[in-house]
Amino acid sequence: MLNKELLDALNEQMNHEYFAAHAYMAMASYCDSESYEGFANFYIQQAKEERFHGKKIYDYINDRGGHAKFTALPAPKVDFNSILETFKDGLAQEQDVTKRFYNLSEIAHREKDYATISFLNWFLDEQVEEESMFETHIDYLNRIGDDCNTLYLYEKELATRSFDEE
Repeated sequence: MLNKELLDALNEQMNHEYFAAHAYMAMASYCDSESYEGFANFYIQQAKEERFHGKKIYDYINDRGGHAKFTALPAPKVDFNSILETFKDGLAQEQDVTKRFYNLSEIAHREKDYATISFLNWFLDEQVEEESMFETHIDYLNRIGDDCNTLYLYEKELATRSFDEE
């Protein structure tokens, strides 16, 4: 059984994962509205991954005798000035998620809840990958600059991205 502080923090994180999916769908919508279907696909796949993370936490809470509780999600940012801005915002979002998982880990360590510590380690490893991926995309987009042909090719590459649940 999870203690109340840890249960509340896990529920908050579960809801934040669904908010992240919501935010990535808003980024996808911006990309689609600007006729960048490949970039839109990238964010749609990212949203699927965030929903998977939310469901993973949901299952864990319920498996540990808790009750996964959903809250209202705030409206995500919907207006962007560029594709690069969406990736910078995505990186900031992932950095925030990493901090949240650090906080969850601190609570689990303080409570000596070793099962939750083990569970959270998967997410900590995942966050290293997430932040690195966004940093790489930002580097690529900065390198591409105003080269429309290269941007077109890069977008076509991102159009092939798909998310498969692990």
